[in-house]
Amino acid sequence: MISSTIALAFCSYFLAAASPGPSNMAIMATAMRDGRLPALVLACGVMTGSLTWAGLAATGLSTLLATFAEALIVIKVLGGLYLLYLAVRAGRSALRPIEAFTRADAPRTPPRYVPLYRQGVLMHISNPKAIMSWLAIMSLGLQQGAPSGTLPTIIGGCAVLGICIFGGYALLFSTARMIAVYSRLGRWIQGLFSTLFAVAGVKLLVAPN
Repeated sequence: MISSTIALAFCSYFLAAASPGPSNMAIMATAMRDGRLPALVLACGVMTGSLTWAGLAATGLSTLLATFAEALIVIKVLGGLYLLYLAVRAGRSALRPIEAFTRADAPRTPPRYVPLYRQGVLMHISNPKAIMSWLAIMSLGLQQGAPSGTLPTIIGGCAVLGICIFGGYALLFSTARMIAVYSRLGRWIQGLFSTLFAVAGVKLLVAPN
């Protein structure tokens, strides 16, 4: 039977991972533009970044908390700059000739899986929301008197939830219907994602520390 502490950790992670954010937006865009496999590769990178923070928070929470204020500033700046870089990339894609989106036989650059995976890792590693979420979740598992299996159960359960959430975004937005929508509205979709990435990046850079 799942304890209330573990259930709270699972709910917290689900809300943080499933809510709209840069990682989910990137998975959605990749799924519509390049298809299922590239989106799943990107989702794997996102999940790797998420579990990296989980491991760090679980093994060194007190040290991380002691230096968190200074580290967060650096992470926020790097994350903001990376999101602006993604905004520029999406903006350049939106400015391509309309034929690149509407013609089924238009030439397309084959997806490169290693850069996609790396993008997923970097996006989540540089996402302060992911850091804060894992710190809160791990603090539940590291409470004094918590059973020895609480922390592994939380990490394992959140990993399963993350795979379902990020993989679900990749599968949902790579359906034939969504790809057809992208073929008609690709420029506008890329323009929207460019704006959203830019807003998220600027918000990170100017937000008070």
